[in-house]
Amino acid sequence: MGIEVVVEDLTKSFGKQNIWQDVTLTLPAGEVSVMLGPSGTGKTVFLKSLIGLLKPERGRVLINGVDMVSSPEREIYETRKLFGLMFQDGALFGSMSLFDNIAFPLREHTRKTESEIRRIVMERVDMVGLLGAEEKLPGEISGGMRKRAGLARALVLDPQIILCDEPDSGLDPVRTAFISQLLIDLNAQIDATMLIVTHNLDIAATVPDNMGMLFCRNLVTFGPREVLLTSEEPVVAQFLSGRREGPIGMSEEKDAATLAKEQLNSPAGYGLSPRPIVAQLEPSPGLPARQAVLRRKLRVMAMLDQLPPAARRAIENGPAPVREATP
Repeated sequence: MGIEVVVEDLTKSFGKQNIWQDVTLTLPAGEVSVMLGPSGTGKTVFLKSLIGLLKPERGRVLINGVDMVSSPEREIYETRKLFGLMFQDGALFGSMSLFDNIAFPLREHTRKTESEIRRIVMERVDMVGLLGAEEKLPGEISGGMRKRAGLARALVLDPQIILCDEPDSGLDPVRTAFISQLLIDLNAQIDATMLIVTHNLDIAATVPDNMGMLFCRNLVTFGPREVLLTSEEPVVAQFLSGRREGPIGMSEEKDAATLAKEQLNSPAGYGLSPRPIVAQLEPSPGLPARQAVLRRKLRVMAMLDQLPPAARRAIENGPAPVREATP
């Protein structure tokens, strides 16, 4: 099963530029979470901070008792092996075949024999649907296939936490749908904790158990998917509806005068209604049920009284969730 990731009061700056501050959230073990936010809000920086590649100025990232911010480097290095990271562009070596790209972490970080490496690599190649393409070079395949090869490489060390940086970037809607299904299928098979950074509203609506959003140097919200999908926060409603009207502008946030003018012209507010909630994707036929489903149901029902009324109604009356796993 995946590992819980606890983030407490995390703050990151580059020089005088504050990226985000006081971010506090918990990625529940084995569940799929999504982090949304306009461009430039530091979502990729957040991923790199979780894995210890960037050092925040303040706060903690706790994984199995190790703080990825301030623990000794040896402990951080060992804990980093629990992660699999899918980069936005796949980050493949252009001169290596897909097989050698996927095998690279095993050759670098383990003492496995070549026969063991071949077995593991081919299992992962099969898992992401690339059988038959393993000897091709990255330049000989499509962007979607490169994404899947990057994901296969992230899986070879049997990670318990998987971070995906914009898995839909550069993909058409059909390939994005395939990637969405692949992420759900992987979670069903390996029960890893997953965090996906994306702008894609279809991924956000159909894949995660939990959702969060970064905007204006703060975490707007993080929690069960129903909380964000029913939120009446103007920035959340604007982002989920893809409308120009609202706090988000071309750079990041609009100035006060622009906001006041928009609200004056729309007396009832921005007129943005929450995005309809659709059911999560289910694992493909033949795969096991996601073990996270039952854990999430128990966790969410325990906090139901603390959730906003709209989120409670959505949980109680919304579309059927992914089929329940047996305890």
